[in-house]
Amino acid sequence: MATLDELVEQTALSGTRIVSVACAADTEVLEAVEMAILKGIASFILFDDEEQIYKIIEEHFSKLSRHPSIRIVHAESMQDAAEKAVRAVSSGEAQVLMKGNLPTAVILKSVLNSEYGLRTGKVLSHVAAFEVSGYNRLLFVTDAGMNIAPNLDEKAQIIRNAVTTARACGVDRPIVAPLAAIETVNPNMVPTTDAALLTIMNQRGQIKDCIIDGPLALDNAVSVESARHKGITSETAGNADILMVPSIEAGNILYKSLMYFANAKVGGIIQGARAPIVLTSRSDSAESKLYSLALAIQTSKY
Repeated sequence: MATLDELVEQTALSGTRIVSVACAADTEVLEAVEMAILKGIASFILFDDEEQIYKIIEEHFSKLSRHPSIRIVHAESMQDAAEKAVRAVSSGEAQVLMKGNLPTAVILKSVLNSEYGLRTGKVLSHVAAFEVSGYNRLLFVTDAGMNIAPNLDEKAQIIRNAVTTARACGVDRPIVAPLAAIETVNPNMVPTTDAALLTIMNQRGQIKDCIIDGPLALDNAVSVESARHKGITSETAGNADILMVPSIEAGNILYKSLMYFANAKVGGIIQGARAPIVLTSRSDSAESKLYSLALAIQTSKY
């Protein structure tokens, strides 16, 4: 897939999923819900104050009124909404979890609950799919939102989460570039030594279904010409599908640079739980929320 709109179209063609939304009584959340329903990619269970949800729908989203693709379940508080939304996914009633108008910490507390949560023992990590002008396919970036300074084992799990997402989007054997400041191994620079070890782990079958090539600097990861100028002869250098950043700061900067300087389109999810999780932000556009839903729904089918 070269564009996120193609992702939305593919998601619609392959059948809908049910999305469980915690604290859905919010205009921006319900705008994304309406867009997803009109695109035919999902049905929804909405958890929040029932009266407030109906009020917002009547005032702003008449197309959702009595729509067969939504079901509204009353919740007494945001904690109650989070628990009920997570329980809906853990029971199999829904296949995707979506954060509505509540703090991330509240919904993650329910996600990690030992009784009814969605823990698998794997690392939870953020995976973003970017549509960047001039790049001929979707570019996945991880982890820009969950893990602060992952160690080698955590980086391996972060890659596995991203590979699952990329493969769900049609990239059979994604090329993964563990990023560093340079493309050579320097024992004083942990990102370079970790990248080299991850490459060896991949070659020995410890990380499957992808090709890992690193360390690579950003230019050598996404530009064949740049890699050639640096004398990098690898066939994968410059053709990355997945960029794995060394820390949350690097990921945050890259993520926002793509958005604000490159005007890239983006959808992002949390992987590593029993189901994909959409953690929307109030600053996200409705379009970005739609892309995030499509990414989560498509991944849930893989």
